[in-house]
Amino acid sequence: MKFIDETQIYLKAGDGGNGCVAFRREKFVPKGGPGGGDGGNGGSIYMIGDRNINTLLDLRYQKKYQIARAQHGMGSLCHGKDSEDITVPVPLGTVVTDLVTNEIIAEITEHEQKICIARGGRGGLGNANFATSTNRAPYYATEGKQGTEREVKVELKLLADVGLVGFPNAGKSTLISSVSSAKPKIADYPFTTLVPNLGIVFHDHHQSFVMADMPGIIEGAAEGKGLGIQFLKHIERNHVLAFLIPSDAPDFAAELKILRDECKKFSKSLASKPYVVIISKMDLAQDEAEFSAKRKKLKAKAPVHEISAVTETGTKELVHTLWNLITESKKLAYEASLAPKAEEVWRP
Repeated sequence: MKFIDETQIYLKAGDGGNGCVAFRREKFVPKGGPGGGDGGNGGSIYMIGDRNINTLLDLRYQKKYQIARAQHGMGSLCHGKDSEDITVPVPLGTVVTDLVTNEIIAEITEHEQKICIARGGRGGLGNANFATSTNRAPYYATEGKQGTEREVKVELKLLADVGLVGFPNAGKSTLISSVSSAKPKIADYPFTTLVPNLGIVFHDHHQSFVMADMPGIIEGAAEGKGLGIQFLKHIERNHVLAFLIPSDAPDFAAELKILRDECKKFSKSLASKPYVVIISKMDLAQDEAEFSAKRKKLKAKAPVHEISAVTETGTKELVHTLWNLITESKKLAYEASLAPKAEEVWRP
């Protein structure tokens, strides 16, 4: 399946039907009074989270969602028929933004979470609603309201617990294939991974978390170089970042600094996320003195793991560290959600 993570669509909710001006003219009912019915309500457009969908492929090929106007009111107090709603299934992690105002309309992160994106117009009132003791034969009704019309950008930000970040050929795909059942493309040339890959990593006692393998980042990715800017957004929702540096890299410290700087330039929130440093491809490390010098120069304020995904050396310890960081991150996020907001703080 082709991975689609961003598209633009046009939405037009249904207009409400107009109210009707009519009067009863049944036999043997003199001066029957007003009998105009109300117009129907216009249908709305909703988006609903579906955990079985992974991309925005369907939205790429259907760019327009439009609902017909509801039925107008009729005589004999007959109300117009409402136009039907449209529900669009989207993957979890979808963000919908208005292209005119740049306002975020919705963020869908849960299965079956349903949010109205374009509200249908309310139907107009028939003249029967305006009859009073002093105006028993009103000759007016109201028109139906127009439904919301807008163009939106629909963007997918993958929901994963751990995001693998590194230069091309750092060993990200090999690692995720080693610790999970994911089967990404693996080759010995740069930019082998062109789309994000997700894998479920199992920990002790039936505990598991989701790991995301991102395409390689190069210096200047936050400004649009390489493929990085297209996929940096996918790590914004990760609880933990894992920076991969191959054992044959010339300078561990410099490479880590570039990767963290690119994340920080893209989003300041990424700089505050907990992270681990992974020195990969340890099975290829040869010169111990050179490696020790580079390792000593690496003064990361985070756990550092030396692994070989091919031989699975050190991967079990890495998974254990990632699980602890994820658990702590989720705990802090939950506590922050329970904290009262500034305007909610009670003062005597």
